[in-house]
Amino acid sequence: MSPLGDINPLQVIIVDDEPHIGSVLSQLFKLEGIAAASTTQPALVAEQIHRDWPGVVFSDVNMPQLDGLSLLQQLMQKDPDLPVVLITGFGDIAMAVDAVKKGAYDFLEKPFNNEHVVDVAKRALEKRQLTLENRKLKKELESHIAPGPRILGHSPGIVKMRNILNQVINAPADIMIEGETGTGKELVARYLHDHSHRSKHNFVAINCGAIPENLIESELFGAQAGAYTGNDKTRIGKFEYANQGTLFLDEIESTPLSLQVKLLRVLEDRKVERLGSNQSIDLDIRVIAATKVNLQQLCETGEFRQDLLYRLNLVTVPIPALRERREDIPLLFLHFARIASTRYHKALIALNPEQQAMLTSHDWPGNVRELRNLAERYVLLGAEAAFAAGNMDNHPTMHSNMSLQQRVDFFERLLIEESLNYNKGSIKLTMEQLELPRKTLYDKMKKFGIDRKQFTDN
Repeated sequence: MSPLGDINPLQVIIVDDEPHIGSVLSQLFKLEGIAAASTTQPALVAEQIHRDWPGVVFSDVNMPQLDGLSLLQQLMQKDPDLPVVLITGFGDIAMAVDAVKKGAYDFLEKPFNNEHVVDVAKRALEKRQLTLENRKLKKELESHIAPGPRILGHSPGIVKMRNILNQVINAPADIMIEGETGTGKELVARYLHDHSHRSKHNFVAINCGAIPENLIESELFGAQAGAYTGNDKTRIGKFEYANQGTLFLDEIESTPLSLQVKLLRVLEDRKVERLGSNQSIDLDIRVIAATKVNLQQLCETGEFRQDLLYRLNLVTVPIPALRERREDIPLLFLHFARIASTRYHKALIALNPEQQAMLTSHDWPGNVRELRNLAERYVLLGAEAAFAAGNMDNHPTMHSNMSLQQRVDFFERLLIEESLNYNKGSIKLTMEQLELPRKTLYDKMKKFGIDRKQFTDN
């Protein structure tokens, strides 16, 4: 079989100019639960394999179109860690040694033992999985230790959001951030700026709902001296000040309709004119807009321009509300509490189980901002003041939709994070405090997505 289709679900690709060999090996792997496909076109494999493909290649050496050693060389250029197993019908020690030197994972001779072939495939797949996991962990670590804001959490919504952000970090595209009040829209905008190649230039934030309508145009575009009454000197606008950097337009839905058409023109032309001037200023800028409402609904009621929405939402980044990412609450609380502990020079006292349950069951209408305020109040004034009636009225008990296993997982995760925090990330001390074997602790940390580095002193 030659057409490979989508290679991503595959674990093994067999390349052999003899179709029956590929078919036999493919069936052998499938019987062992390994997704496999075969092809007689090595050039197709060289073209389709990518750096993050999670599989293994088995290739014949002697093929007319592209021999196995040449295919190996092309694949190693794409990813030197990709396991490639070469197969030949001619025993040649020199060739085997040369293949291993060039990066081959293993070398098999025909006729081969089925059990040995399967064993080689399984070991190669384990190696491949470990390689990709290490790359992912390294990338996550680099994002955590890099200067600038961090986006904490392991919930599906946050992981998806981080993936979107990392894909567009340096893309020359305007971004629309959607999220409720307090979810951290400016933090996300700063993350995009500080981790991009624009980080050495200005990040300029403006709240479109906080500036009087008669002043917002000059705030954004600037004004020449004498452009209006009382303006006795030239004013640099936010667009111009953010040139080569990032302009963050928060509460974009508050922009007056009269200004929206002018804003659209600047976004499309990448040029700005100060009020009272006919001279255009070229802009090299990324614009990030943010909204807490459904802009499409505003377009339908005529309160927001549809063409401006289309221009701004080329890439949309939704931020999940805190109630939609409850598994992140303990980590976020610890993060904010540790910052407050350092700022106010006060010891951080561990939460008791009742307080932990209140955290994870509260609906958090103020989202992350509300959680941060509670963490600071907890450190500064103590648990009684932080958890007093009125602060967390709506959910005094565990969330009613949680199953027994979910409740157990919540408490188990909280206890592990609390112990790691108390022991400043020390695995040894945490093992002793929780009376857990090392492997059990590591297994549970992996299950809950807990990274000990988040609890070590910086």
